[in-house]
Amino acid sequence: MKERVAVIDFETTGITPGREGRATEIGIVLLEGGVIVDRFQSLMNAGVPVPPMIVQLTGISSAMVRSAPPAASVMREAAQFVGRAPLVAHNASFDRKFWDYELAQCGLSSAQDFACTLLLARRLLPLAPDHKLGTLTRWAGLPATGRAHRALADAEMAANLLRHLGETLQQRCARPVSHALLCRLQKVTAAKVPQFLQQL
Repeated sequence: MKERVAVIDFETTGITPGREGRATEIGIVLLEGGVIVDRFQSLMNAGVPVPPMIVQLTGISSAMVRSAPPAASVMREAAQFVGRAPLVAHNASFDRKFWDYELAQCGLSSAQDFACTLLLARRLLPLAPDHKLGTLTRWAGLPATGRAHRALADAEMAANLLRHLGETLQQRCARPVSHALLCRLQKVTAAKVPQFLQQL
């Protein structure tokens, strides 16, 4: 995939954005021509405590968040960093909710589509033992990028997975792979993927 895309990952205090569910960290990787060309990472302070279970999972504590920049300023920087690049995330429905919510808190919005490496992996890598990011990384022999459940490490893992998925798709359909094509493919049921690829 030659175009520039932004691969995003959030760490959060909960699964649903709102009073109790706020972002604690964002990691973004810019991928161009299958190569990582830039990175952005920041903790962010949205003024909410981090539950003990989340501290255990991510290693991000309430004290770390309290000393971080305000969430609004981080999101303004993140939006500027991404620009108009189309977006990618693993389990994108989760990250998209927080991307939209946290941008809205500082008066911004996003019109970009999200491609989801989780949905794409289910369609292109059906033999994987499961479709968790860590499992897919190990199963496909992709590089380990750091501690799981930290935003930049997970964004880099998702970027490596995206590149692998793009190569897999290109071998099967023998045509250039674009973000738009990935967004179309992720909406196709797994059973209809062979038919979809044959029609390309």
